[in-house]
Amino acid sequence: MIVIRGATTIPSDTKEEIQKAVSELLEQIESRNSLKRDEIVSLVFSSTSDIHSYYPAKAARDAGFMSCSLFSAQEPEIDGGLPLCIRCMIFVEKNLAPSHVYLRGAKVLRKDIAGKMNIAIDGPAGSGKSTVAKRVAKDYNILYLDTGAMYRACALKVLEAGIDPNDETAIVDLMRDVKLDVVYENGIQKTLLDGKDVSEEIRKNPVSMASSVVSKHPSVRMHLVEKQREIAGRMSCILDGRDIGTYVLPDADFKFYLTASPDVRARRRYDELKAKGTEVDYEQLKGEIIRRDEQDMNRKFAPLKQAEDAVLIDTSDMTIDEVVSAIEHVMQEKL
Repeated sequence: MIVIRGATTIPSDTKEEIQKAVSELLEQIESRNSLKRDEIVSLVFSSTSDIHSYYPAKAARDAGFMSCSLFSAQEPEIDGGLPLCIRCMIFVEKNLAPSHVYLRGAKVLRKDIAGKMNIAIDGPAGSGKSTVAKRVAKDYNILYLDTGAMYRACALKVLEAGIDPNDETAIVDLMRDVKLDVVYENGIQKTLLDGKDVSEEIRKNPVSMASSVVSKHPSVRMHLVEKQREIAGRMSCILDGRDIGTYVLPDADFKFYLTASPDVRARRRYDELKAKGTEVDYEQLKGEIIRRDEQDMNRKFAPLKQAEDAVLIDTSDMTIDEVVSAIEHVMQEKL
């Protein structure tokens, strides 16, 4: 008899998340070890003390593991331990070299199995890449580095200084004294410009348009790309933008290109702004998105385009959950 070990994490303590995570973990263990259900003698689960909604053993039953014995236990609380984590041991009547499986945030438990990984998500404005990137980062317990916010903050500084976004020389001089930082407070990412939280200001349309112009300047991009590469070189992270897979991280482990029709992207942005109480004209917004696409795709330095090895996903008729699922399915097939 041999023992196969596995672990995974869940984004929140709900029955649905536990069912999803346990099913995914067991299916991966079966696949990687070429197991049949009747070869499994028993499944033993343990979960961290912050999981209460549903027993992993019941989730295994839900996933169709009916012929083996199952057991669930709760682990004692450990300071600094990995949160929302489910572990399992599978006892198998089969002579094989076990392939242990560690998914999502549990990858950090086995550095020898799951090393550092970088994920690049590119696409035009409104394709959903930022929302999706944040969700994937949470599921895999890795850093989400908001590159767009960094460029937007620079654009805001340029506008506040009354500088023409096309004036690269003046912008370079301005950037020398800019203090730009991205911090996390209570799980929320904030962009700080000269010590001020500008997370809301940088999402306004004038800043978005200026950001497209400012980001095309090679000197500005090199200044920020250097910092982004340094971060990606020392930790697992996911970045979204317009040239992540083609220029910033050309050797990223996973690359995706999200797109959607201009009408769909304009409608998403329109609904988002209306929900925040901001009055905006739909046709004007659509025109701005089309012009933004033209700027991004035709800039001379690192233009917006799909990397040759990126997976294309048209999100026009997809929900955020469906896009996240599609991306994570591609990743799990390679992990």
